[in-house]
Amino acid sequence: MNIALVAHDSKKELMIQFCTAYCGILSQNKLCATGTTGRVVSIATGLKITRYLSGSQGGGQQISARIAYNEIDLLLFFRDPLVDRSKEVDDIEMLRLCDMHNIPVATNIATAEVLIHGLERGDLDWRNIVHEKSSF
Repeated sequence: MNIALVAHDSKKELMIQFCTAYCGILSQNKLCATGTTGRVVSIATGLKITRYLSGSQGGGQQISARIAYNEIDLLLFFRDPLVDRSKEVDDIEMLRLCDMHNIPVATNIATAEVLIHGLERGDLDWRNIVHEKSSF
């Protein structure tokens, strides 16, 4: 599975903790992330992560493009619900694209844990028939 990791600044530590806890499952998949999130998670966990630009420089848009081409199977996007709404346009577009392409998405740790356990059980294997696998 191709899994994208995105975290607002105030949620990066939570993403590190999540990825540390589920390192075994995540390491069996292809991971990509926005620049800063990818860097801090990779340093903390040792996971191999393809890094795009940081979110403020267009990394979210790069991941959105992968979503638009149906090349992402799961999005873990730890959002800060208190972030300035005027800066949320790219975030909403990313979520809209996930809805369009039936890509499972978690915007908080509770949903992320449900999805990661589902991934481990094989509940998301249906994504393998949705599209040809592409590599990062």
